[in-house]
Order: sequence, then C-alpha cells, then structure tokens
Amino acid sequence: MWLGGVERSLRETPLPRLLVVDDEESICFSMSEYFSLQGYKVDTASEVEEAEKLLGSTEYKVVIQDLRLTMTSNHDGLGMIKLIREHNPQTRIVILTAYGSAEIEDEARRCGADAFLRKPKPLSQVAQVVQGLIEAPSRHARPA
Repeated sequence: MWLGGVERSLRETPLPRLLVVDDEESICFSMSEYFSLQGYKVDTASEVEEAEKLLGSTEYKVVIQDLRLTMTSNHDGLGMIKLIREHNPQTRIVILTAYGSAEIEDEARRCGADAFLRKPKPLSQVAQVVQGLIEAPSRHARPA
C-alpha cells in the first residue's frame, strides 16, 4: 500500500525537462545519460533547426547549449538565446562553450543567458548550476 502511494506521487510529479544543444554528439550523449540518471527528462539537438523544433513543441526548465553550433559561425548560439527568451522567458539558459571570452560572455548574458560555463566542465558542476537555476526565480519570466 505504502509503495503504491510513492509510485503514484512520482508519476504525478513531472520530471524537469532539459534540452542539450551541442554539435558534438559525445557531449549530447554524456549529458543525456548523466541528467537522465539525475531524474531529468532530457532531449538533445545537434543543430539549430532541430533545437528550434523542440523548443516550439516542448516546455523546458533548462536549456544547456553551446555557442558555436556549426563550424561556419562562432556565435549562432546567441541567436538561440534570443529565440528562447522570446518564446519561453521562464526557461533557464546555461551556455557551455569552449570558445568563451569575457566579451562573448557579456554578450550572451545581455541576450538572456543565465549562466556561462567554459568547457571542459565536470558534469557534477554543470548539474549544480542547473539545479541552482531551477530553484532560483527567473529574472526573465514575465509577471503573472
């Protein structure tokens, strides 16, 4: 009886949804595995168009994204941040990039990024940042 109640309450509480956007398959795979084990429902996208489709059809608590999503552009991730902010202002955005500089970090934050991390970063540290953002109120959310 008691176990059934626990199972029922777990089913009623939706898993936090997370989107990982990175053109490196190994990063998408490792983050998906890690965060799934931490209790998240994880989707991944390796290109902007794929991410846009997912963002249009799913409500995400957090998006973890690279800034450089193609070899031809260094900053197509900035456009993604703006897109997320326009359509999902309550979604938290974590930038995880190997191409960061102070100027790019400032620009990403102006566009609406909540956190800026440089690769490589241990998954446990990324998870701490994600959990902290989920627990803190969003500065981008529209007032109710």
